[in-house]
Amino acid sequence: MTAENAHPDTGLLAPEPSDVPDAVVDPAALEAAVLDTAGDAAAEGAADGAAVGTVDPETLTDDAADAGSDPADADADAAATSARAQAVAAHPATGAMSPERLAIKALEQRLLGGERKLRRREVAAGAGLSLLSARKLWRALGFPNLGDEDVAFTEADLTALNTVVGLVRTGTLTEEAAISVTRAIGQMTDRMVVWQIEALVEDMVHQQGVSDAVARKQLVGQLPALVDALEEVLVYSWRRQLNAGVQRLAVRAEAGLASSEEGREGDEDDAPLPLARAVGFADLVSYTSLSRRMNEKTLAQLVQRFENKCAEIISVGGGRLVKTVGDEVLYIAETPAAGAEISLALSQAFNDDEILPQARVAMVWGRILSRLGDIYGPTVNLAARLTALADPGTVLVDSMTAAALEHDERFVLLPREAENVRGFGEILPVELQRGQGRGLVLD
Repeated sequence: MTAENAHPDTGLLAPEPSDVPDAVVDPAALEAAVLDTAGDAAAEGAADGAAVGTVDPETLTDDAADAGSDPADADADAAATSARAQAVAAHPATGAMSPERLAIKALEQRLLGGERKLRRREVAAGAGLSLLSARKLWRALGFPNLGDEDVAFTEADLTALNTVVGLVRTGTLTEEAAISVTRAIGQMTDRMVVWQIEALVEDMVHQQGVSDAVARKQLVGQLPALVDALEEVLVYSWRRQLNAGVQRLAVRAEAGLASSEEGREGDEDDAPLPLARAVGFADLVSYTSLSRRMNEKTLAQLVQRFENKCAEIISVGGGRLVKTVGDEVLYIAETPAAGAEISLALSQAFNDDEILPQARVAMVWGRILSRLGDIYGPTVNLAARLTALADPGTVLVDSMTAAALEHDERFVLLPREAENVRGFGEILPVELQRGQGRGLVLD
């Protein structure tokens, strides 16, 4: 929480302060203004044309004459008059919105639950909040600042605000927890929407042979048929993921810590952290040099192929893909064996792939802190350092992880020479190879 959020007089349920100035925001950056600007171009052009069309041509001629006898001035005025006349012809004053604008407005009302009719103070007052308190939640969701006169909200916005505030008023959530949960929703859905739009646009470009710009315009017409289905799958997936998360992060957390005790003395850097996990990284070899030689389409296909393959293997192995950053993926698993199986499968998959380069892979069994959808701690840092030490097409673990796997016949462990690793001193890397068994089986 920020200092503002923590102040006793500026909590979610605090009264409206009388001396808090509104931030000055560029109207062009506002969500509502962006929509209006994007859709109203044709309508505004028609309105401008109508205004120009009402001017008496004789008046224009007289004005030009009054301006002086300079021929250059007369020529300039004549050119301007001609341009305005052409604008009138190109944009007749029909007073009706273009089909594109109508489609955008219809889609917006469906997505927002109605027409924008409310200003921010009206929504805040409807929820019994100060504007400052309401803005905390809107910022957590990732909304831009809006001016007092911007009609940007619907009744659905008021309902959502009341829902979150109700959790605080009833004591179900603290203010800090409510803002954190709200921020998680805002950030995750923002990334999800961008991903989905890009996937749909890419598919339209490929299937229909249109340009990227044309596909983005046509997407407005295709989305209404997808909204309900996407929403249904989103809710279904969220419930499944919530159940899986409860099992991973709550029910089995104590068992994971107990299983991590072997070989530890209790004074390790990660000892105070609350979760035991196998943490792995996979890093594509020569990605930077490859990307410089690729065009946009080829690079996008490579990145998508990399992410899809990683997501599939990690999911089948019972792990969780924490995040991807360009040519690198970070993942976790609940046991050393599960982490080892995923790591070996990833390495093998990139060795066998005819398009993707090989990968360096490393995995460490230790304790972590899970916050904001990401993971933190020395275990994560050590796994990243080991990844840089791994040879292309190989998997490295540290000595403690090797000790946790040494009695498992599915794995072969080959010690390597000691390495001096920044931040950790001397460590003993161990190469992990396939032993008995088939490993992960991908359908």
